[in-house]
Amino acid sequence: MSSNATSGGRAPGLASRVGGRRARAWTSTLESPLTTYYGLLGIVGLLVGIGLVMVLSASMIISLKENDSSLTIFLKQLLFAVVGLGVMWFASTRSVAFWRRSALALLAVGLVLLALVPFIGYGFQGNKNWIGVGSASIQPSEIAKIGLVLGGALMLERKRALLGSLGHAVIPFVLPTAMTILVLVMLGHDLGTAMVIASIVVGMLFASGLRLRWFALGLGVFAVLGAVMASVSSNRMERIAIWLDPTRCAPGTDLYYGMCRQSIHGRYALADGGWWGVGLGNSREKWGWLPEPYNDFIFAIVGEELGLLGSLGLIALFAGFAVIGIRIVNATDDFFVRVATAGICTWILAQAMINIGSVIGMLPVIGVPLPFVSAGGSSLVTTMLAVGVLLSFARSEPTCAAALAARPSRLRAMTAHLPIPFVRRSKPTP
Repeated sequence: MSSNATSGGRAPGLASRVGGRRARAWTSTLESPLTTYYGLLGIVGLLVGIGLVMVLSASMIISLKENDSSLTIFLKQLLFAVVGLGVMWFASTRSVAFWRRSALALLAVGLVLLALVPFIGYGFQGNKNWIGVGSASIQPSEIAKIGLVLGGALMLERKRALLGSLGHAVIPFVLPTAMTILVLVMLGHDLGTAMVIASIVVGMLFASGLRLRWFALGLGVFAVLGAVMASVSSNRMERIAIWLDPTRCAPGTDLYYGMCRQSIHGRYALADGGWWGVGLGNSREKWGWLPEPYNDFIFAIVGEELGLLGSLGLIALFAGFAVIGIRIVNATDDFFVRVATAGICTWILAQAMINIGSVIGMLPVIGVPLPFVSAGGSSLVTTMLAVGVLLSFARSEPTCAAALAARPSRLRAMTAHLPIPFVRRSKPTP
């Protein structure tokens, strides 16, 4: 009896010690200066990888029909991903001082390209927001986003001492810069991008510490601009009316086969997916039923093929991205880094919420791509550039920089006892 009691008394103690070690290990990992850096790399890598797989699956039928090859759209997206990877690596190796110096230049480039759209740009599905460059094309509004984030962060940093005064601190940023970008984007009838840009402005002003009473005024102005932009387009008004009254999409009506087709078949795809999905590559909606299955409505194909759990997994990655952004903001005392990080995270997360909300019916159908996942070169390359800027901010923290610099010596210490002939070992000190 005594031995049983003793053993029974030891087991909980051993379990508690093991549990304590695990808890300390998790705490140490979460508090490590490298967690933010590698966590961001891992999350974005997974999002881009999932995006490539889903673009391949969602675009095969359309590619085969239009180009006699089922890989055409996928190979273009793969090329953009490789370019984006190079851009992200370059951006991640720059210093915070470099981004301060480049901020206004990037903003100027974005503004100039946007100003050229009404003259030399071309339209697609009712939005005139593209410029042709040889056989390729670029979307200037994507470049304007990164310029707005960095240029706006620099402006707000310079006016930091005056943030209590709306006229001295905010008007130089909002009126000449953000409002100019918004007007140029709206001239191209791109309401979705205008909503994302407005979200970026709100996120940056909030992170800069602007008094909350000014947000009501700003949100009112943006709401009026959005209402005006929607009212001048019969297409947008019809989409809003359908969203408010889904019974207009009853089977047999003209809208069921026209304006309602995308939203209805997007929900059909999600419903068919159920919990587990129909299997990767087995979507039925991509066979000509769902418009834009590899672009704006790729989330519907994710839900159909990977099911609810796959959809929630994708949403969880964006939630993880938000957590990483909060870690960067909390870890820095640099005002420029904090505001720019808030702007980039607001950009990517607001765009993801608008896209997913449109697919699941929480919002009217608004044409914005799902970051990192939807097909599209301008969107993918610029968002990966933005991630590179975040990586640059993360590694600029002294503790992270020291930990990254110590990696080679740690690797040598870990492999010193292994019989690996190609591992270089330092000569022993005499």
